Amino acid sequence: QVQLVESGGGLVQPGGSLSLSCAASGSIFSIMGWYRQAPGKQRDLVATITRGGLTNYADSVKGRFTISRDNVKNMVYLQMNSLKPEDTAAYYCNAYVVISGRYYWGQGTQVTVSS
Repeated sequence: QVQLVESGGGLVQPGGSLSLSCAASGSIFSIMGWYRQAPGKQRDLVATITRGGLTNYADSVKGRFTISRDNVKNMVYLQMNSLKPEDTAAYYCNAYVVISGRYYWGQGTQVTVSS
């Protein structure tokens, strides 16, 4: 049974930093990533990373966010620096399982950037 569990969200002031973690279990995951969804908006890509470490970022977070993963621990991380109020959203971990051809989602963790 595939399970993704996010942690690390919270309230932070503009310009601050926050780190998110996602613990994945139940399979071997190829592409893993983070998406976010603000109230009333669609869920958008934040960043993805392959097993080999190739990364992709949304333009809005380039230079501020860093995605990384630990293939042994089946973890994916998102380091968020220089946070802005527009980064406020629920952040979701996502992972693709090649053998099943399916994407899986975590339950989400809230990030609020406000003074």
